[in-house]
Parts: sequence; C-alpha cells; structure tokens
Amino acid sequence: MARSAEIQKCPCGGADYTACCGRFIAQGELPRTAEELMRSRYAAYTLGDEAYLRATWYPRTLPEETLVSNEPGMKWLGLEVRRHAEAGDEATVEFIARYKLGGRAQRMHEISRFVREDGRWYYIDGSFPERK
Repeated sequence: MARSAEIQKCPCGGADYTACCGRFIAQGELPRTAEELMRSRYAAYTLGDEAYLRATWYPRTLPEETLVSNEPGMKWLGLEVRRHAEAGDEATVEFIARYKLGGRAQRMHEISRFVREDGRWYYIDGSFPERK
C-alpha cells in the first residue's frame, strides 16, 4: 500500500507529492508526457506501489515477476532526469536513480522507452548504458 498521505516532498524531486506524482498514482490523472510517467513510476517504486507500476507498464512487455524490490534495507535516495525526447507517440527518458542497499550506495542508469496509446503513456523497456 502506498504511503502517499505521509509524504510531503515528492520522491521524484518535486516540491509537493500531491501536486506532483501523487496526482497520477493516487488520484488517477494521466501523465501528459513520458517524463511525467517515468517520474511517477520512480515515486511508485519508492512507495512500493506494485499496482501502479503494473498499470503503467506496456502489457506486451510486462514481466510476470514482482516489480517492487523486497530487499531488506533498500532505500531510494534520489532521481536525476538527464534527457527526455518525444517523437509522436514514442519517447525516451534517460535517468539515474540512486539508492542504498546493504549500506552501500548504488545507482541505476537507464534509458527507458515509452509508447502512447489512446492518449496514455506506457513504459516499454529500458537499456542500461553502463552495462557492457
């Protein structure tokens, strides 16, 4: 269950959760851009909101396994969006998400692909430029 009522600052870096990602996660408003969707998905990961993550993942690429990490002691630390590009109904968002696991700082650098169908953005998949 999401802890949105307890949050003041948005996990994605926005000033106010309710006005930022909360309007998508808890209130059903649709993100207008792929970047808004990506930011709200990051916030959903930090909140452990499996339902929102599944609802925003493109059905043809949605994995069967659990999306939210259940690693003990995992803590999300922040998000940096590096690039956002949209061309019609396709988009990419490059970002770095920082987290701590087992007391060690980690980072995930991803270039995510998105598609818009019937006015709604979906996450398709991502590539990881630092993994060779």
